[in-house]
Amino acid sequence: MEFNVGKCKVMHIGRNNAMAEYTMSGRILDTSEAERDIGVKVSKSLRPAVQCREAAGRANVVLGQISRAFHFRDKLTFVKLYKQYVRPHLEFAVPAWSPWTLGDKEMLEKIQRRAVRMVSGLQGRTYEDRLQELGMISLEGRRTLYDLVQTFKIIRGFDDVDYSIWFDLVGNNPTRHTRQTNDPLNIIRPNPRNDIRRSFFSIRVVDTWNALPSEIKHAKSVNMFKNSVRELIKNNVF
Repeated sequence: MEFNVGKCKVMHIGRNNAMAEYTMSGRILDTSEAERDIGVKVSKSLRPAVQCREAAGRANVVLGQISRAFHFRDKLTFVKLYKQYVRPHLEFAVPAWSPWTLGDKEMLEKIQRRAVRMVSGLQGRTYEDRLQELGMISLEGRRTLYDLVQTFKIIRGFDDVDYSIWFDLVGNNPTRHTRQTNDPLNIIRPNPRNDIRRSFFSIRVVDTWNALPSEIKHAKSVNMFKNSVRELIKNNVF
């Protein structure tokens, strides 16, 4: 099978990129600012702003369709519709593009704020109070929760993954005793130079993981860990 040259493009990534021209079958390939990879829009800056805009746009359209179709928006049916048809757009493959700027975070959170305001019969006046009443947490809280759950599964061996590929544990590195090294499951934090690297999964999770109480990190099951962390997030510990 031959490559379709017209569909092949080059994306120049990196501040010091030489911006070289590439040819295929004697034709210079076009450059691209952003491309979709398995449903996620990757831009040449490697920032998730484009993906956030598209995810928020899709979710907003679906939420609008649901709001027009259902005039009685009780907290059982309407919230179930939101969770099933709207929130997946805001969280599809989100570990790969988890936003770190306030603007991108608020762009996504605004959709859930709008959905919560639509629910009938809530007593809470603030977004946080309404989430509490519905037994929900913010989208940012959910991203933190599932980052920590995945970290737990990797480190504790619930996933068939070599944790040393992702994390450097304190227990494997004898050091002087400090507050950060008092638990062998704590992670040694790398020192990346830019925001993109700092926001990568195995680095962004380090400080939050290390701040967890030791008994939670040593939980016997994934569900026990998840429920404990969820309570911490609901109580605004993070």
